[in-house]
Amino acid sequence: MDTRPHVITGLNILENFDLKGMGFNSAAYIHTLFQTMNLTFADRDFYYGDPAFSKAMPIKGLLSKEYAKARAKEINTAFNNANTQPGDPYPFEGKKNPLRRLLEAHAALSDTAPKRDGNFVPKHDAITVMNDAAYQDRLWRGTTSVEAADKEGWVVSITPSGGWVPACIAGHTGIGMSQRAQSFVLDSALSPFNVIAPGKRPRVTLTPSMALKDGKPYLSFAVQGGDTQDQNLLQFFLNMVEFNMTVQQATEAANINSNQLWLSLGGSAMKDRMPRAGSLLLNSNTPDKTRETLKGMGYSLSFSERTSGPINAIFFDWKHGSLWGGSSNHGEDYGIGW
Repeated sequence: MDTRPHVITGLNILENFDLKGMGFNSAAYIHTLFQTMNLTFADRDFYYGDPAFSKAMPIKGLLSKEYAKARAKEINTAFNNANTQPGDPYPFEGKKNPLRRLLEAHAALSDTAPKRDGNFVPKHDAITVMNDAAYQDRLWRGTTSVEAADKEGWVVSITPSGGWVPACIAGHTGIGMSQRAQSFVLDSALSPFNVIAPGKRPRVTLTPSMALKDGKPYLSFAVQGGDTQDQNLLQFFLNMVEFNMTVQQATEAANINSNQLWLSLGGSAMKDRMPRAGSLLLNSNTPDKTRETLKGMGYSLSFSERTSGPINAIFFDWKHGSLWGGSSNHGEDYGIGW
């Protein structure tokens, strides 16, 4: 199961807030976005897996608007919740949660933040695995993305990934076997639907996306970058629909990255994958006032001139009968028209 439902859940939660009124990349906007992404990552990391192996995954509940409203109410507008946990989507599809004991065990595994004065505070250093420059560079280079459209109306969005070096080649085929197996878990308390099994597909980070408006293609868009893919595509989409950016402006705009999630790739031990409480990557141009406000809300900040893998997108301008291409300046990404 890929993570596009995770982006949809995030959008459902964010519908309950006046994002435009907050202002693009204001402290309030960044905080609301960070909290929302953490809620959806907590659900992703516990409830997502190969649907062919279980009919009990609460997909309908996770995508429910009412469930999103309930999750939105959990957001503390003044301070970071450093121990975000999975919600309970089952009642929103008329069922009782069969995983309550596992949820309790999961909470014990993921509570990495001590309490102080009634609030959670960051335990990890600001320089974390996900914010390490060398790690990020490998992460962004490990995947590609392709968006294409033609005048006949064919549209594709693809994100090939999983055969990077070092890779085991399948016999004499030249095909590299996928390293995506590292996204499985062995402990059902971590993710009951994503425990490794023969023939099973892992829950992956790949998020090639298409958005429709009035039944027609509106956007074809994708990005590479492991667990940052959902985060960066969510922000790209909001840049266009909430802040009226052009597709090129939206691809180049500064993003934020949360590291308060279970990492899907990398690391040789469970502690390497654990959520980093309050760990927030910001663009180097973030104003001092915004930085200080976020620190006061319980965040551990790090900064980079680059906050996203290469975003590529096609915008369908039906009013003028044209296609607009956008490619960020974050890698070997570019657009071609003919």
